[in-house]
Amino acid sequence: MDGVIFDKDGTLFDFRRSWGGWASGMIDSLTDGDTELAARLARAIGYDRDRQDFHPDSPVIAATAEEIATALLPELPGIGREDLRARINAMAATATMAEAVPLRATLSALRAKGLALGLATNDSEGPARAHLAAHDIADLFDFIAGYDSGHGAKPGPGMCLAFLRATGTDPSRVVMVGDSRHDLMAGRAAGMLTVAVLTGIADAAELAPHADAVLPDIGGLGQWIDAQRAL
Repeated sequence: MDGVIFDKDGTLFDFRRSWGGWASGMIDSLTDGDTELAARLARAIGYDRDRQDFHPDSPVIAATAEEIATALLPELPGIGREDLRARINAMAATATMAEAVPLRATLSALRAKGLALGLATNDSEGPARAHLAAHDIADLFDFIAGYDSGHGAKPGPGMCLAFLRATGTDPSRVVMVGDSRHDLMAGRAAGMLTVAVLTGIADAAELAPHADAVLPDIGGLGQWIDAQRAL
């Protein structure tokens, strides 16, 4: 194994703990106390405010800021698409992320194995870089891309293929790690191995058909890679 490319939300960062507060705050900022509008916006993005949880088909889980804006726009006729997308990105950049595992130690251990590390997220690149910097891990990545970095969004393989080009790695010796079918489909389309983790919304039954392995979180990835190298 020569490289690992990670999804961000639900993989590096626990999805529910990270994005539940963001969803509530964004809805509040757009509704100015209008509870009926707030309820409609929550439904539009598949967010249950009472349980502070996301429906499995929520666009927040794997969609882009553009797609989230599209879901909200029918309820917000007074706001333009570009303005709404900019507001989503601005709030996303300042969202408080909860590490799924101690990230600095976990990623440093992978780099110590000689692995190139990359990030491929359907978040925008700006907020993604802000989240990595806030947790002091941006320097551990050889490649960082969002859906707006020019390689397309997942489940397309563009970001994964760009990582291969940037690092000179062979896809058969790289693993894509993610918490959604979009992540795993992108990795497989690029010819990579795939590992699913359960720190997002999807469960093992949904992810297993698309993955070479399913782990509770990325903390066990180093051991799995050691086993692959031993084969």
